[in-house]
Amino acid sequence: MADDQKKKILVIDDDEQLLMATKDLLENWGYKVFTHKRGFGSTAAIDLIKPDLVLLDMNMPGLPGDRLAGLLGNFEATKNVPIVFYSSNDEDTLRKAVSEYKVKGYIPKGDIYELQRKVRQYVNR
Repeated sequence: MADDQKKKILVIDDDEQLLMATKDLLENWGYKVFTHKRGFGSTAAIDLIKPDLVLLDMNMPGLPGDRLAGLLGNFEATKNVPIVFYSSNDEDTLRKAVSEYKVKGYIPKGDIYELQRKVRQYVNR
């Protein structure tokens, strides 16, 4: 598939190793992947990249992912972009945060099969 036809995913996470591992996995599955290492500045990155999906870590210093999700819900460039928490938080916390911040869902970190399944589900809506 031509690079300009690939679905674009933006991964926002402060953990450099996890960010690169996730990027490698998603690229191996055929996605064009962009990364951002903190909450601050991510609205500009979203506006520039225009991703088909945003994977957002909840536990970041400065601007945590749940607070960022609340801000992104009011941002014109993200109104039609699925935002999904990608976090190591327990599933009860993730479910509550999905409901509270009106994101599309969550993917637990460390579950590669769930990552692949849910990313495919969100980008092919």
